[in-house]
Amino acid sequence: SVDFSGDDVEAIRAHVARDSARYADLVAERIVAAVERLQDHPRSGRVVPELGDASIREVIHGNYRIVYRLRHDVVEIATVFHGARLLRLD
Repeated sequence: SVDFSGDDVEAIRAHVARDSARYADLVAERIVAAVERLQDHPRSGRVVPELGDASIREVIHGNYRIVYRLRHDVVEIATVFHGARLLRLD
């Protein structure tokens, strides 16, 4: 299963919508689809290079990094953010 609140995606959608509501919806839909694929392929992401912890992984989707933690059979989405920003897990 996937544990995902979607707050980060809504913030991304709001930011992108300043320029284009249509593109904002498309970006959000694609990020959510990438998250949903993790349910079937939880180990498809790479280990986050900054952390080096095999249980914390990420998938890159376009300009965005989807960082997640694997706990047994559960994928916990930690954060979704623009790749130009620094990783923060606080």
